[in-house]
Amino acid sequence: MEILKKLIEMTAFQELWDDPGALLMLAIAAVLLYLGIKKKYEPLLLIPIAFGMVLANLPGGGMGVVPATNIELGEHHYMNLFEIAHEYGIMNYLYYALIKTGFLPPIIFMGVGALTDFGPMLRNLRLSFFGAAAQIGIFVVLFSAIAVGFTPKEAASLGIIGGADGPTAIYTTIILAPHLLGPIAIAAYSYMALVPVIIPLVTKLLCSEKELKINMREQDKKYPPKFKIKDLNTVKIIFPIVLGVVIAFFVPSSVPLLGMLLFGNLIKEVGVTVARLSDAATGPILNASTIFLGLTVGATMTSELFLDMKTIMIIVGGFIAFAISIAGGIFSVKGYNLIAKKKINPLIGATGLSAVPMASRVANEIALKYDSGNHVLQYCMASNISGVIGSAVAAGVLISFLG
Repeated sequence: MEILKKLIEMTAFQELWDDPGALLMLAIAAVLLYLGIKKKYEPLLLIPIAFGMVLANLPGGGMGVVPATNIELGEHHYMNLFEIAHEYGIMNYLYYALIKTGFLPPIIFMGVGALTDFGPMLRNLRLSFFGAAAQIGIFVVLFSAIAVGFTPKEAASLGIIGGADGPTAIYTTIILAPHLLGPIAIAAYSYMALVPVIIPLVTKLLCSEKELKINMREQDKKYPPKFKIKDLNTVKIIFPIVLGVVIAFFVPSSVPLLGMLLFGNLIKEVGVTVARLSDAATGPILNASTIFLGLTVGATMTSELFLDMKTIMIIVGGFIAFAISIAGGIFSVKGYNLIAKKKINPLIGATGLSAVPMASRVANEIALKYDSGNHVLQYCMASNISGVIGSAVAAGVLISFLG
């Protein structure tokens, strides 16, 4: 019997018996893996996050990220990275070195910038204002969350989900409410993955068939733009530099994210002379950063953290923020159409999120269902790209006021 007892203690069955919530977490991770692998919803991030959840909740594995209170040695004194690695293992080392320091989100933004073409936005600057309007979900949920009991910092971290930008949500939460990083990251990336479901749902509720059939190319023919950029390539090089300087003066706290985004875009637009830098930013650097971000964020989702009422409220609040942001963009277009001769398809407002380019592709598919000749992708990209900038600026504003 003594030998049998030792064998049982050697396995993880006793720990699983003591913590049955781990089974539920493994089931949630399985759902996320299904969405990433089978449905191909944001697979580059959803698969690492889901597998990080699996590792964190395997009984006895010791791969879950521990709270910061566990590494405190006294007031303002903490374990160093080597002590964390020795005491709590590799996942905690990666989390406290790469995530807790705020290192990875700006690096990922650099890669995103190097993959982004600001051309559609620069050719249709008027449409970029709808990307700003779509940030309304952030602030509506911010005040609503405070009303139901969240602290202002927690509410800001919850509201930023409405920007539909994973790295921005993670960066904001690291600074304002690091204890909520796991559920907020899961909510942000899950809803980004569900953009093909959420945008059609909201547009169907708020838009008429007549509005969704507005053909932007026909509107351009009837009301041609009065001003055209003659040397777009030069403007695309100057734009990230000028925007970075302007933003730095008005919202300096957004520079870590937006500055890296604009730097990545700059090296893309300069061209062949720095092609190796652009290739590195969009290749090995972005890929490695995505892997470590996903695994470590997923590893924060242990049953002790996830299975409480606050986490459930974050999941619900994140969806509301997401939906309100889409609705805000749509209503801003509707308001514009009331006073303007040149009408705009509300789908352009619906893509004022930061989920680029998925939101634009989804909106284009919706437009084509109503009119096979109505290609709105380039117009949607204008507000979609401005949404990336808008969410980073909104995060900077929140950090400035509450950080």
